[in-house]
Amino acid sequence: MTADRSNTRRPRRVLVLGGTGTIGRATVRALVSRGHEVVCLVRHKAENRASSGLADRTRVPPGATARVLDVTDPSALVGDGFRGEPFDVLVSCLASRTGLPDDAWAIDYAAHVSALQACKAAGVTQFIYLSAICVQKPILAFQHAKLAFERELIASGLDYAIVRPTAFFKSLSGQIDRVKRGKPFLAFGNGQLTACKPISDDDLGSYLADCLDNDDRRNRVLPIGGPGEAITPRAQGERLFALIGREPRFMHVPVVMLDVIIAVLATLGRLVPALAVKAELARIGRYYATESMLVLDQATGRYDASVTPSTGSETLFDYYARLVRGDVIAERGDHAVF
Repeated sequence: MTADRSNTRRPRRVLVLGGTGTIGRATVRALVSRGHEVVCLVRHKAENRASSGLADRTRVPPGATARVLDVTDPSALVGDGFRGEPFDVLVSCLASRTGLPDDAWAIDYAAHVSALQACKAAGVTQFIYLSAICVQKPILAFQHAKLAFERELIASGLDYAIVRPTAFFKSLSGQIDRVKRGKPFLAFGNGQLTACKPISDDDLGSYLADCLDNDDRRNRVLPIGGPGEAITPRAQGERLFALIGREPRFMHVPVVMLDVIIAVLATLGRLVPALAVKAELARIGRYYATESMLVLDQATGRYDASVTPSTGSETLFDYYARLVRGDVIAERGDHAVF
């Protein structure tokens, strides 16, 4: 567990980007519970989904205020978001929904740069940014966009915390229904090509909220995972079958199959733009199928679970048990692989 040396907390006025996602809502709940005044800037698309019957998943948690606007419009961000009011802290859980290049550079970079520029006029002195651990080895557009903003934030003169979580529970829960239906668990290679230390929404939300007051997290890049040992896809499948009460069954998918799919889609994508999009999504899938979500030793090029920090109390397998019992429903969003 990571040490948590915090100062005496005092209420702050906090502006939140991305407060309607699963991690964003957990972060807003944590901020409100600590006595902060929280204003969330909500994208129009989230508001539209709320009015179409998914209100519980998209509206900001009780105790926070929502302001609906186009986060990609700098003038709207200033006029409809900040409104000339003072804020102490900006917390961003905002991320591109698809990871595709246009979306990534518009959201992961440009929208955040606009928010950073508006911060200074609003008196913001601290910026807490939810990034991703995969930017350690940037290959994909959204990773480069996140890294570009990280550099802008570090150079801004504001106090900052750049939080890079490992894997999320929702990203690792897509095969539960498949296994329940009697199908095998899909694993790339031997199922042990990668490992991660997944973290729950609530544990990550608490970690982000505590960055406001924890001097140990100020002006640092912070990789963080959940409790327990690193977990491979093979271990995920074995535990799922145990929870359901069946013998483990796996279907092993060669990574080369993904390479062939990407090559074909990329070639056809020169003529059909929609297939170029599918090729990029396949590249994203291949990345997560072959790269561990752990701290990367840049000198050796190896991922190291032993130096990947942990926080929180809920494990992925605790969450799997709740899903299997029907106590919770997985909200997987736009980043689901299976």
